[in-house]
This record gives sequence, structure tokens and C-alpha cells, in this order.
Amino acid sequence: MQFAAKDIALMLNGTVEGDALAAVSTLAKIEEAQPGSLSFLANPKYEQYLYTTNASIVIVNNSQQLTAPVNTTLIRVENAYSAFTLLLEQYNTLKLNKKGIEQPSFIHPSAQVGEDAYVGAFAYIGQGVKLGNNCKIYPNCYIADNVTLGNNVTLFPGVIVYFDCVLGNNVTIHSGAIIGSDGFGFAPKPDGSYDKIPQIGNVIIEENVEVGSNTTIDRATMGSTVIRAGAKIDNLVQIAHNVEVGSNTVIAAQSGISGSSKIGERVMMGGQVGIAGHLTIADGTQFGAQAGVNSSIKEPNKKWSGTPYQPFQDFLRAAVNTRKLPDLEKRVKELENIIKEMKNVQ
Repeated sequence: MQFAAKDIALMLNGTVEGDALAAVSTLAKIEEAQPGSLSFLANPKYEQYLYTTNASIVIVNNSQQLTAPVNTTLIRVENAYSAFTLLLEQYNTLKLNKKGIEQPSFIHPSAQVGEDAYVGAFAYIGQGVKLGNNCKIYPNCYIADNVTLGNNVTLFPGVIVYFDCVLGNNVTIHSGAIIGSDGFGFAPKPDGSYDKIPQIGNVIIEENVEVGSNTTIDRATMGSTVIRAGAKIDNLVQIAHNVEVGSNTVIAAQSGISGSSKIGERVMMGGQVGIAGHLTIADGTQFGAQAGVNSSIKEPNKKWSGTPYQPFQDFLRAAVNTRKLPDLEKRVKELENIIKEMKNVQ
């Protein structure tokens, strides 16, 4: 699908400099763009590429001053970065705008499918499932019995949602994620073996949540594992049974939260953060990458890092001192030799 400069300018409330009929069909970075592509310039560091780019159209700020001739059509807007972000959103919407039921796929006769749904080939939708309007279920997804999905839910290829789970409006789950698998519950026996504890709860994901690829969110032993509204969860994250993740919390890749921990609102977790079980983390807490958290945090809006975790500034000072250890060791040995020589003289 092609768009002319004049149409893009109208959408962005911008003005055209150059060929108003210049057409584009793809988006690209300004330094890599080829004819037929649309790019933007918002960072002055990349201004040099404005005069050499092969892009057919470039979006620039109204304030952008030209210091040399350009070979591309310009669209001037108030904020080039925001305008290009808007175009990315529109482009993504068009690209993912799928509808209809592909075959072969299985939808149980008791399942309720809302309006404008898309169900991809080889998808399975079980008994008693309820899909809201404009849901998109990509190929090879599995939705077990009695799952409820709100409006505008997207499950990318290979997502598995176990029985009884509930997903709210505007939830996106990326490929390979598993929602509602059994929590890690085993009771030790006198002979050293283990009995499995049945996991009969579910997972509730509230509205506007995004879950990354290959992330796992375990069902509760009893009750619910809950992901509150607006949370954003990266790829390869493990969230254990009966955990509660607060609203607008963000969790980076390879982090893990152990069972029954309660994560507050607006918490930020860097990559590979580990949270022990049965802890409470205050609202607004920030963890640096690889932080190991072994006790509850009650004071909100504090930064922590390290394993075991410590205040962020203390962690930085400790890191500086750690780098000095080889020199300190050398100085200690020199002092030991001096003391030894002094003793020999005596």
C-alpha cells in the first residue's frame, strides 16, 4: 500500500516541501532508507544524513534549517519524533488488521466469539470460551476451556492460555508465552520424594497489559495470580503462583518472581532481577539489573541494586571499591614487606 506526501502531511497536520505526489510504501531509518521509503529526522546528531538519504520522504521539525540542498521531499511538522511515532502506530495497525476464521481451526460449539474476530489456522478454542470483539488469535494458539478474553485482545502465534484464565481488554500476549500453567507446588514426603499439590486457581490479567515472548505466568494454587492494569512484561520472565503484579509495573527480560510475592504499582525491574517468595515490594520501587531481593521493601520510590540488594548509591560505591581491590592488594603486600624488613632490622 502506497501513500503520497500530501496525504501523509494531511494526516500529520504538516506542510510539504518538494514533490507532493512522492509515494512511499515502507518505513526506514534515515541512514538506511531506499527510494520508496519514509523516514524522519528528530535528533541533530543525524542531520548529515538528511543531505545524503535515499528516502523519498523525510519528516522534519518546523524549526529544521537546511544547510545544503536535499534530494528528498520534506514534510515539516511541530514534532518529528511524535509524528513518526503516530505513523508507526498506524502502519502497525494496518499490518495486523486481520479478520475472519481460517481453516483448519477448531472452535467449540459452546464458545462465544465476538465481532470482527480473527482466528488463525490450527488455533484451538475450547469449551465455554468467551472472546470479546476484535480479538485476534493467531495460528497455533491454544485457548483452554472457560477462558474469557475481553475486547481487542491479541494472542500471537503459539500462545497457550490454560483453563479458567481471564484476560481483560487491550491485552497483548506475544509468541510462546504460557498463561496459567501449574504453579511450582510440591509437598515433601518422609522418603524424600514429593507429592504434587493440585493447582486449582487461575490467572487474571487486567486491561492494557503486554506480555513478552516465552514468558510464563503460573496459575494460583487457590485464588488467582493477578497482573494489574497497564503492566508491561518483557520476554523470558517467570511469574510464579499467587503473585500479584501492580498496575503500570514494568519487568525486563529474564526476571523471576517467586510465589505469593506482591509487587506494588509503578515498580521498575531491570533484567535478571530475582524476587524471593512471600515478599511485599512498595510502590515506585526501582531495581537495577540482576538485583537479588530476599526481604520485603516497605518504603516507596527507592532505588536498589546488587545481590543481596542494597541502596543504589551504596551499590555504586561498592562497585568502585571492588575495582580498586587489585591495587589495594598490591599496597597491602608492599606494606607487609616493609614491616617484615623493619622487624629484621630490629
